[in-house]
Amino acid sequence: MAERAQVTSVEAVESFRANLIVFLKKARATLEEACDEILRARAWVQDDRRSYWQNEMRIRGRKLEEARADLFSARLSQFQDSTALQLMAVQRAERAVREGEAKLLMIKKWGRELENQTDPLLKQLNQLQGFLTTDMGHAVVYLAQMVKTLDAYASVTAPGASSPLAGIEGRADDEEEKRS
Repeated sequence: MAERAQVTSVEAVESFRANLIVFLKKARATLEEACDEILRARAWVQDDRRSYWQNEMRIRGRKLEEARADLFSARLSQFQDSTALQLMAVQRAERAVREGEAKLLMIKKWGRELENQTDPLLKQLNQLQGFLTTDMGHAVVYLAQMVKTLDAYASVTAPGASSPLAGIEGRADDEEEKRS
């Protein structure tokens, strides 16, 4: 068993720690953006589109009532021979109302389906975000403590060595000579 550990690069551990911190920062930002996009899409379908089509249904309903009133007036009027224009306007307005009702029903269906599809994904994203924040945060702290411990270990003078880093530097020089 060796008297000293073969510590060759504390800088590699510190570099890994620094890269891990950068990765965690970028990963958290990406996860937050993904969660925000999912919530924004759900709000758009469930709130914005639903209120748009509800308002559109009120407008189309009013136009249908106006078209029916015009047709009724034309039928009562003795001066008009044909009510074909008013009848076509009523039919057009009825089609628009049916189309609006279909779209409103579809929006409600999409809202439910989107929520059912995105809830499990949001849960997974939140779990991953928790892992990155908690567990990986602990890993960063552990790596920092490891660097401190390794630095302290490397600074301890081995029995018979002239400087604290003599053992590490000597081994690194020996390995470079063997490679040449």
